[in-house]
Amino acid sequence: MDVSTIGKYRVLQRLGEGATSEVFLGRDDFHDREVAIKRVRASALGDAVDGPVYARFFAAEAALVGRLQHPNVVQIFDAVADPTSPYVVMEYVPGTTLRSFCRPDQLLPLELIVEIGFKCAMALGYVYRQGLIHRDVKPANILALTNAQGMVTDVKISDFGSVLNMTADSTQVHKVGSLAYMAPEQLDGQVLDSRADMYALGAVLYHLVAGRPPFDAPSQAALMNLIYNEAPTPLSGLRAGVNPAVDGVILKALAKNPNDRYPNWDAFAQALSGLISDHQVPRGHLQGVLDSERFNLLRALDFFSQFGDVELWEVVHRARWQRFAFGHALYRRGEEGRSFHIMAQGSVEVYRNNKRVALLGAGTSVGEMAYLAPSPELRKHSTDVVVTEPATTISFTPEAMQQLSPACRHLFDEAFIRVLVRRLHAAHEALAHPRRIM
Repeated sequence: MDVSTIGKYRVLQRLGEGATSEVFLGRDDFHDREVAIKRVRASALGDAVDGPVYARFFAAEAALVGRLQHPNVVQIFDAVADPTSPYVVMEYVPGTTLRSFCRPDQLLPLELIVEIGFKCAMALGYVYRQGLIHRDVKPANILALTNAQGMVTDVKISDFGSVLNMTADSTQVHKVGSLAYMAPEQLDGQVLDSRADMYALGAVLYHLVAGRPPFDAPSQAALMNLIYNEAPTPLSGLRAGVNPAVDGVILKALAKNPNDRYPNWDAFAQALSGLISDHQVPRGHLQGVLDSERFNLLRALDFFSQFGDVELWEVVHRARWQRFAFGHALYRRGEEGRSFHIMAQGSVEVYRNNKRVALLGAGTSVGEMAYLAPSPELRKHSTDVVVTEPATTISFTPEAMQQLSPACRHLFDEAFIRVLVRRLHAAHEALAHPRRIM
């Protein structure tokens, strides 16, 4: 049946369909954006046995409208409880799903799989802090953004129809999920926490590495028996180049007993990023600095100490990351300040009238006074700033700052105030106790 509109949304094309719902690419003219619209089939809701279950799945997703704001989680914009065909309106993510890369002839590079795992772990940690357990983490529910060469550049967790909302008062469906990725305690219908989703993500990573899930069997009963009782085959025996350390990180997530898995999402994410920083995975395809490395670098810097994960990801994606050699002048006296730098690595010296007045290292900001100045005359730099140890900096222009969310810009303002207070205090100490400072 041809569909031209769904509610206030223009339908551009059908994207796919399943047993209970169909998905369309739509146009939100009010917000000037493309959206994905998932509409529940009227026949599914009318089923005497499963209809109430499908209705609760819709209600679970509808309850999350506007609630999930993370770069690696699909946003849910709208939900309409139409009596015959209710629908949910979501962020449209062009590309494919990770299911495309689970085939033995389409496997991704190991370092990219680890990077994907890190982003998913951080995203699911955010979801858990919102009081939610996804309960259906699987390759088909992780959307993959790809570049012109078909390489995955980013991922987004999707499909929250099976979510367990730990803060909801309403009755929720239990024993949901996809069997191949379900933890033993989820099969039993036990009370769940985040470690059930950890198991599922571990199973997804296993599938991406090996080209097959941790367990496979011809029947549900046989598969459940394997999940309960058997250990997965080590990945190092299934794919060349897999370091035992990779096995250790993924198999820990797949432990039968939740207490033997990671204590929290951050521990799982750091174990994954440690594989990269400790050179436990080859860097054949991704020679540049990875997003996970940049995220962890920001997290360690004093300037960003008050930033949450969501805001740190904004900085990772929006900032200009630059490397400068010894002797490079970040600023010259008299130049107009059109940017500021935050030192990620290395150091710079600040000179006024050819006299060194400061040495600044990692975690400090440079150029923010001229950048923030209220008039053109005050925006000119009064000092020379020269690199004295090879430096990596994170820089922003006014245009780049405008692309940040208001919450992120507010955190920058607070960080600048902390920097200013510290420098004023240092100047006061220098005037009051010159001998001590010298």
